[in-house]
Amino acid sequence: MKVESPVFGALDVSADKILEFPAGLPGFEDCKRFTLVHEEGAKSILMLQSVDDPQIVFSLAGADTLGVNYEFSLTDDEAALIDLGSAEDAAVAVIVHKAPPEASPATAGLQANFMAPIVINTQSRKGLQKVISKLGCDVTLRARE
Repeated sequence: MKVESPVFGALDVSADKILEFPAGLPGFEDCKRFTLVHEEGAKSILMLQSVDDPQIVFSLAGADTLGVNYEFSLTDDEAALIDLGSAEDAAVAVIVHKAPPEASPATAGLQANFMAPIVINTQSRKGLQKVISKLGCDVTLRARE
């Protein structure tokens, strides 16, 4: 399948590289199929490229690559939606973005959305975005060495 990405240009995406988000992503419910693309030179950042709407691209980072220990629970319905039977099959990432240059020093740099992580079942290749409405998860920041 050919995808014309505004970030990567023409991409050839094979069927086994497509991730399905049965409920879409909040605000992008019509985008149900995505692929992960590794941006040149960015080792810890992946791009979640929509196959349904090539204009939609999100930057993702694993919480562990940001030096964060991150734990939260999925409901039974959420686990069933992505056919998740074992926590070992879950990959968790957060959407990250760079603050605009005019941002204040307090908000400058890379920002991560820990209140809405992306959860992907690595076996079924299905995913969801877990929206956490109140802080009910554990987040531990580690200093990088």
